[in-house]
Amino acid sequence: MKPTEPLALHHSWPMIERDQRFAWGVVHDELPEAFVSADPAHANDVLGAIGTWECDLADNALRWSDAVYDIFDLPRRIALFRPDTLGLYREASRAAMERLRCHAIRHCRGFTLDAEIGTASGARRWMRLIAVPTAIEGKVVRLHGLKQDVTGLYC
Repeated sequence: MKPTEPLALHHSWPMIERDQRFAWGVVHDELPEAFVSADPAHANDVLGAIGTWECDLADNALRWSDAVYDIFDLPRRIALFRPDTLGLYREASRAAMERLRCHAIRHCRGFTLDAEIGTASGARRWMRLIAVPTAIEGKVVRLHGLKQDVTGLYC
């Protein structure tokens, strides 16, 4: 497959086609044994809680559900702005996220990315980031989506 900018096409999808290009919850070709286990409780050991997030592009204010605060080991319900959290992403993951974010805003496309983070308490985690733009009169005004701790898929 020939790569597209900013990353391979499976990282970014046109919003009108998102259901055709992204199978919810299955991003990897092979899933760990624990994930396909007959015991659903065992899968919870691999995949963590899912939280919702939103970023207002006008002021970069973040709104997170409790599960997202927990993924980052931050106190719940503290006011956050995007610059406050960028330093928690590992350099390669932050660079990939920034490229995808710019592409999403410019072209009104959603994306998914597994990003490595260092939490506020120093733990290293992998987090699945799903982002969807909201546009008003053709201009993207916010990004929102889901974040999920997927460290168990990488360890």
